[in-house]
Amino acid sequence: MRRLSCAAASLLALLAAGRARAHAPDTYGFGSRGASMGGALAADATDFSASYYNPAGLVGATGLGLSIGYGHASNRLRFNDRGSGVRDVHGLSGGLVVPGEVLGVPFAFGLATFLPDDGLSRIKAIRQETPRWELYDDRLSILFLAANIAVRPLPFLELGGGVAFLASTRGRFSVTGRADALSPHDSALRHEVDADLTSIRYPQLGARVRAGDLGFVGVVYRGEAKLPLSIDARLRGIVDFAGIEVPLLYELESRTVDAFLPQQVVVGASFQRIEGLRVNLDVTWVNWSAYESPVARTRAHLEAAPPPDLPLDLPDEPRPTSVVPLRFADRLVPRLGVEYVLVAAGGLRKVAGQGAQGGARRAVEIPLRAGYVYERSPVPPQRGVTNYVDADRHTMSLGAGAVLNRPLEELPGSLRIDLHGQLSVLPEVIVEKDNPADFVGDYRAGGTMVNLGATVTAAF
Repeated sequence: MRRLSCAAASLLALLAAGRARAHAPDTYGFGSRGASMGGALAADATDFSASYYNPAGLVGATGLGLSIGYGHASNRLRFNDRGSGVRDVHGLSGGLVVPGEVLGVPFAFGLATFLPDDGLSRIKAIRQETPRWELYDDRLSILFLAANIAVRPLPFLELGGGVAFLASTRGRFSVTGRADALSPHDSALRHEVDADLTSIRYPQLGARVRAGDLGFVGVVYRGEAKLPLSIDARLRGIVDFAGIEVPLLYELESRTVDAFLPQQVVVGASFQRIEGLRVNLDVTWVNWSAYESPVARTRAHLEAAPPPDLPLDLPDEPRPTSVVPLRFADRLVPRLGVEYVLVAAGGLRKVAGQGAQGGARRAVEIPLRAGYVYERSPVPPQRGVTNYVDADRHTMSLGAGAVLNRPLEELPGSLRIDLHGQLSVLPEVIVEKDNPADFVGDYRAGGTMVNLGATVTAAF
């Protein structure tokens, strides 16, 4: 019976110890334009990506827009020059923007999603004493969905907001019946598994103000989100050992936070005074100090009713895991993005939604983009028993695209094809333990992350 209880506890530990920091848009950018400009779009996103970067920008869309894209990130993070097991991440992104008017006031609705193509949710078992890249392990494995609305109540002011959804997991399993200890094939057991995907909602709010001919200023708030993981196990039945029947009940509950998205406040500016050139700067406050430990809280209970003449020593109920406080620190994250549009070729074409002057634009335009992000690690030195590994992150990105203005009569707007490439460098850090007898010991950690992708947008 001790084996039975230990096996059940191990199974629940495997199911409940995983963790992802957030979601793909927060880590790698959303859409190829955003990824190639370092995510500095709080004041300069008017396509589907505005549903993440700043929902107020949706009302700046020139017409109905449909977008779809794909991204693939290769995470080459190491411990002591060996692979750390952080998986490559990849999936589809897309969305739509529907602008219009309500009582003469410009209005827009936006919908955006990121869909990992290897599952909607992933769980991975790691003890708090085991070294792991806490902020990057499995973080692209979460479904992201956002729905927003935006209005322009004044010619210079845009306001937007909505709700974002993340996918969470909960489950329950039970085993009942009769187990024959000496003849397992004669056992009659029934099992039941119930697991489902639930959604967690958090708010998004944004404002965008036109600063005359200079460009725009944007402010964004993203709420905190926690994805709880709940798993319950129940084993009830009779164990038959050489004709001696022992009724048995074993219950185990596990509760943890499977993923955590800290609340954020973004202030951004987009300089657009020079035709064809945009220089964007964002600064994001990230509330890392609220980060919650991923260690599972478990409760186990074992009951057995052996015959009075059968001495049976039941194991003690396991002690709760002692969770060490994380003490992460809040951080300011600067982001810089630049875009310059080259007029490539073709005559002037009237493009829908491009202004009262007829919206004449060249048939083909080539946008070139670059970006940089510096993310200082919020994780304190891991000198004790925990091993939440992290390092400062420097991200450099490049991108290019092709804009085909009014390529068809059926497409009076434009067809835009964007590509991006992103390299993140995490300089090596050395972790030195205070206790020379620590079972993990000192170690080195560092690596790179490479993200490539493309997005296609049709504006009508």
